[in-house]
Amino acid sequence: MSKQIKLFSQDENRIFNKKIKKILFISGKSSFYKTGADKIFQNKFNDKEKYLYLKYSNFPDFEELTKIIELKDRIKPNLIVAVGGGCVIDYAKIVSLFSISKNLKNEIINSDYIKNKKIPLLAIPTTAGSGAEVTSNAVIYIKNIKYSVEGKEVRPNFYALLPKLILSSGLKTDASSGFDAVSQAIESLLSRKSNLQSVNYASRALKILVKNFPKFILNKNINNSYKMALGANLAGKAINISKTTAPHALSYPFTAFYGVPHGHAVSLSLNKFLKFNYKYQTRSISNFNLEKRFKLLFKLFNVENISQLDRELMLIKRTAKLEQNFTKIGVNLDNSYSKILGGLNNQRLKNNPIKITKKDIKFILQKYWC
Repeated sequence: MSKQIKLFSQDENRIFNKKIKKILFISGKSSFYKTGADKIFQNKFNDKEKYLYLKYSNFPDFEELTKIIELKDRIKPNLIVAVGGGCVIDYAKIVSLFSISKNLKNEIINSDYIKNKKIPLLAIPTTAGSGAEVTSNAVIYIKNIKYSVEGKEVRPNFYALLPKLILSSGLKTDASSGFDAVSQAIESLLSRKSNLQSVNYASRALKILVKNFPKFILNKNINNSYKMALGANLAGKAINISKTTAPHALSYPFTAFYGVPHGHAVSLSLNKFLKFNYKYQTRSISNFNLEKRFKLLFKLFNVENISQLDRELMLIKRTAKLEQNFTKIGVNLDNSYSKILGGLNNQRLKNNPIKITKKDIKFILQKYWC
């Protein structure tokens, strides 16, 4: 399990000890400076050799990943510090485990890493959304197809929540990452792999996120930034157990082929799958009572039925300015079904409480148009 630490405390002595000679920082091209992370770290650890890689891709891309791994192999750091959103942290997770080889692509696809060779990793999120600092998987796109590196060693060794690093992110980032956290918690509650512990994490996450996400969007401050970071962290812990379901399965081709930010891509189908799962809950293939899970979901959103939940989620999306019209985000749905269906993540789709086929997905996208 990832261990939370407090920077600027005695925890630092345990991590940044004398054995740590070289540190590789991985961050975003602009976020490292916009968030003030550069000022936090520029005068710290001056007894260490510090290296910085600033990523440029909008999503975790294999070609850029190889450049970071090459840098890591060359400098041989004792510690990797990821300062950024889900993309940055996913890069760092993979970099901490793999070295350059002729078979790197296949090794990543098959999560074939040497377990005792991991470089210790500290993850510091600068967005309130992915929960990547506590999950045991990392996303990477290879030729626009999404793959996951999975295993308990993938999870960062340490993480720190610094809400002041979230204050400088823009509305588009806040909206997408924040809604990703909301959807993760919802999907976790309904996932076939959910258990009592994941339900507890997801419920606690939604109690925080439902109340604070709109406030975070409309009037961001240090208080609601911390609460969003905490809610996202809990949602991350939930999906680390249960994994995500159909909305995430369908989101990846929208990101890979159309450049829709991940959380925004998830928002496009969440309502649709919720209505579908609710309508056909008698076809549930989960080992829990799906009707009771929906009742819990209604309670957490303070609504009484699926129609009210649909309206509440649409209101949240409108507040966050997450465009739901496919045409307006550059997707001609009629001409894109084969591309979208070809990019589905079948592992996540299998976690859905109702069995869903590609034919069902085409029907869902047409019938439950937002």
